[in-house]
Amino acid sequence: MNLNKVMILGNITRDPEMRTTPAGKAVVTLGVATNRRWTNASGQKQEQAEFHNVVLWGRLAEIANQYLAKGALVLIEGRLQTRTWEGQDGVKRYRTEIIAENMQMGPRLAGAAKATANNDISREEKMDDLPIIEEETGEIEAKDIPF
Repeated sequence: MNLNKVMILGNITRDPEMRTTPAGKAVVTLGVATNRRWTNASGQKQEQAEFHNVVLWGRLAEIANQYLAKGALVLIEGRLQTRTWEGQDGVKRYRTEIIAENMQMGPRLAGAAKATANNDISREEKMDDLPIIEEETGEIEAKDIPF
């Protein structure tokens, strides 16, 4: 049995770039930075950033394009895929990407805004359209049980 599974939690390094395939399917590319912190043998704190290329397809791409912006925290779950092509100079090139299969957006960023090509609605206004799930307090009453 083989497994190709990736999970990253990091910040978006550039605004999502949306394109459409000739067949009309949405595709978004974006960058995500993850950080690793550790203390070396001499007791000094170290930090290293890793940069990931992420590709989202279909409805997931549309959601990412609408709600994500540079600096936002995002959790991406997907698989690794390496593309190869030959450059104009004849050199074979490689690019390893994370093909997203699931995405979870982090908390809203205060003051962050992203204008879309169609209108100038701020990111906060778009996020206000999302359902807010609030934790209920109190006890469940028998009349609230649906059966």
